[in-house]
Amino acid sequence: MGSERMQLRELADEAQGYLAPLREVRRDIHRRPELGLDLPETLDRVLASIEELGLEITRSSTISSAVVRIVGDLPGPTVVLRADLDALALHEDTGLDFASEIPGRMHACGHDLHAAIGVGAIHLLATHKDRLAGEVLFLFQPGEEGDNGADRMLDEGALELAGGELVGAYALHVTTSQPLGTVWTKPGPLMAGSATLDVTVNGRGGHGSAPHLALDPIQVAAEIIAGLQTMVTRRFSAFDPVILTVGWIRGGEVGTNNVIPNTASFGATIRTFSDASLAAIERHSIALVDGIADAHGLTAESTFLSVTAPVINDERHTDLAGRVAIEMFGTERFTIAPTPIGGAEDFAAVLHAVPGAFIFIGACPPELDPATAPYNHSNLALFDDSVLPDAAAYLAALAFARLDEIAAATRSE
Repeated sequence: MGSERMQLRELADEAQGYLAPLREVRRDIHRRPELGLDLPETLDRVLASIEELGLEITRSSTISSAVVRIVGDLPGPTVVLRADLDALALHEDTGLDFASEIPGRMHACGHDLHAAIGVGAIHLLATHKDRLAGEVLFLFQPGEEGDNGADRMLDEGALELAGGELVGAYALHVTTSQPLGTVWTKPGPLMAGSATLDVTVNGRGGHGSAPHLALDPIQVAAEIIAGLQTMVTRRFSAFDPVILTVGWIRGGEVGTNNVIPNTASFGATIRTFSDASLAAIERHSIALVDGIADAHGLTAESTFLSVTAPVINDERHTDLAGRVAIEMFGTERFTIAPTPIGGAEDFAAVLHAVPGAFIFIGACPPELDPATAPYNHSNLALFDDSVLPDAAAYLAALAFARLDEIAAATRSE
């Protein structure tokens, strides 16, 4: 790529000196977890860690988000990087000496590490602006855990702050299910799109001894639930799978066994791996609910809410992510995942706007077995701080490598 190309192994070596300050950022945030879109302490702590760099920072006036712009000394387009910041409504039981100080809140998904990784990546990018052939927009995002913070940032114009053409978007996510420091991803569908389906079946109550004089909503709700599972296996290809899981069902009063209630309700989570399947299951599920209820002389009310789109990695950008990981860490630390996973992630919205890649990096403590370690979202989840320098270097390296790739192509024209 020419003499201007950033040496990625050197970047990884340099980042090792960042461990102590990045650990401090991570642990400060871990002690004071905040939820949803309102994360004032978290965002202030992150931005204080990069204040000395004198970068252009744009904060939202409505949510706790910020866009940091790092402009290189060399001309070129723009790469987008992201770190999410929010915690979970979960009581921490890890026993760590830096455990959450706020009951009922915990950084159980590793977003505290993401914040520190972002700080490290920004320092590396700013330190080497002379080698940056373009610019980086770094998104510090709230509300990933169900509040669609990425969509909110895009709606507020975060990407419009770019000074050049948007040529790639990348984000990392730590996980306890992979060995420490290993990197894995895949082209195409990586994570599911998610939606919710809430249904209320309206019948007519009566005495349990005379069901023929009532319109039993519990029986019809049960038939609808069974029908939805059959629909998934018969209306959708096994090669473009759909997952539908009913998480709650409610009808009647506990202990009142001889009364048919007026209504019964249930709710389901739905996961798909293509936009087409997400649209199709909305149509098919509502039609099935209405049809079964009507066949029994009842009515039903359905609410279908699309939460996130599927995470679809661009093949070219996934290839870049693999090449960068291998150059920095060796072939033994990079893996192409064999299948997508059913979890959802709102970075999908960014990838819909800018082709790129979402990548996982193992943060399982070495004394634990990744196969049995408490998983992300567990109140016992443990993440190893020592991953922070490598992850920060890798995230920065994705931006350097993509911009160097564009610069090399431009020179060869």
